Amino acid sequence: MESAVLFDGEKKGRGLKANKELSAGEVVFAEPSYAAVVFDSLASQVCHSCFRRQAKLHRCAQCKFAHYCDRTCQTACWDEHKQECGAIKKIIKAPSENVRLAARVLWRIHKDAGIASDSQLVSVDELEDHVTDLSEEDLKQLKTDVHNFLEYWSYGRKQHSTDYISQIFGIIKCNAFTMSDQRGLQAVGVGLFPNLCLVNHDCWPNCTVILNHGKTRACPVFLFSRIELRALGKIRAGEELTVSYVDFLNLSAERQMQLRERYYFECTCEHCSKHIKDDLMMAVAESKPSADKVKEVNAYSKECLEKIEKSRVEGNYNEVVKLCRECLEKQENVLADTHLHKLRVLSVASEVLSYVHSFTEAADYARRMVEGYMKLYHPNNAQLGMAIMRTGVTHWHAGQIEAGHAMICKAYGILLVTHGPNHSITRDLESIRMQTEMELKLFEQNEQVYHSMRDAALKKQPLASSSSADENIKGLFCKK
Repeated sequence: MESAVLFDGEKKGRGLKANKELSAGEVVFAEPSYAAVVFDSLASQVCHSCFRRQAKLHRCAQCKFAHYCDRTCQTACWDEHKQECGAIKKIIKAPSENVRLAARVLWRIHKDAGIASDSQLVSVDELEDHVTDLSEEDLKQLKTDVHNFLEYWSYGRKQHSTDYISQIFGIIKCNAFTMSDQRGLQAVGVGLFPNLCLVNHDCWPNCTVILNHGKTRACPVFLFSRIELRALGKIRAGEELTVSYVDFLNLSAERQMQLRERYYFECTCEHCSKHIKDDLMMAVAESKPSADKVKEVNAYSKECLEKIEKSRVEGNYNEVVKLCRECLEKQENVLADTHLHKLRVLSVASEVLSYVHSFTEAADYARRMVEGYMKLYHPNNAQLGMAIMRTGVTHWHAGQIEAGHAMICKAYGILLVTHGPNHSITRDLESIRMQTEMELKLFEQNEQVYHSMRDAALKKQPLASSSSADENIKGLFCKK
């Protein structure tokens, strides 16, 4: 924690500020999870120690609930799992991830008195819980969680009041961080990171958070579920460190509502206070359609997006494509390409068409989507980088090697900042970048020969499995 220091932000409460000047991509700090659990729905598909998703996991012979890559992962996790193992055996069926995480937090508090290491700045039970701010519905859920917890808890004689247990659940609700798999593509669990909890929100932040696996110079000891706080640009010494708790791609009023409901504070950042980029997110086409026409198309788009999502969840991809085409046709010459409704349709259309290997049409939609994103997102936003990566891969698969390589290079530059060179996504993207660079050289030497070789390769072997790196990246277009 030599790069960050705790301070009292008065109205905003505690926060962290830079203790020295930081540059883009620099790791401010790395932190292992205080406690973390795999989602209920993925309990048999994700390792409960390293959070890697893979086939043929080994099941704990005692509780028959926890799964691990191998003996190494199981041994590394035993200190965290042994109490949980006994509790699950006692009640036979494992409780929800919230109850399991609360129990792991309390077992860890008993073991370490709330402070797991010298670098942890505050005790876990000193974090904000906002139990008094919960809605009636949330309080009802809290009561259920506490009841289930008491049935599950098996620490022997050490008991806690319902108020203290409620506080722990409140801390989890307000501070838990979603854990991703090793490729950073799918949420697989939830964890608590005490130092990260101290970083305040800004809709246009100067830092980003990424879950990384393996060793780095900032954290040379192998720690499985470790987050990294990375600088998005130059940060001056003494400047507050901030991250975004919500996706920027919403109107300021919508972001403020999400933050009130989820984190119980009113966002007064510059982008919310001045409604920066709201005009672009609701922009109309240059043809300047009438207000009635815009209202009509907005209403149609909302209704259509609901149908699209329903069909996507059901796996009816032909219907998704049909609805997207109809919606985009209706939006043409009415909504600008930065309008949120159009961007959401373009996103789904490009994703689904890529999945069904209609790469040429998908590439056109993806290009338009990314052009809109680049006008809205921070230039080093992780989601922007991932979107450009998908778009570059789509263009590459469509045989548009020049555009594909350019986008892959641009995405690689962003992900070096947001994810770092050691993240599996960045490493996979580097392999693809080297592949497209070689293909581009061949294309520039003889375009006809390039396309002939490409067509021959596609007939022999589908492009989606042409390399080990692409095998990893094809998860970008997997079913949700």
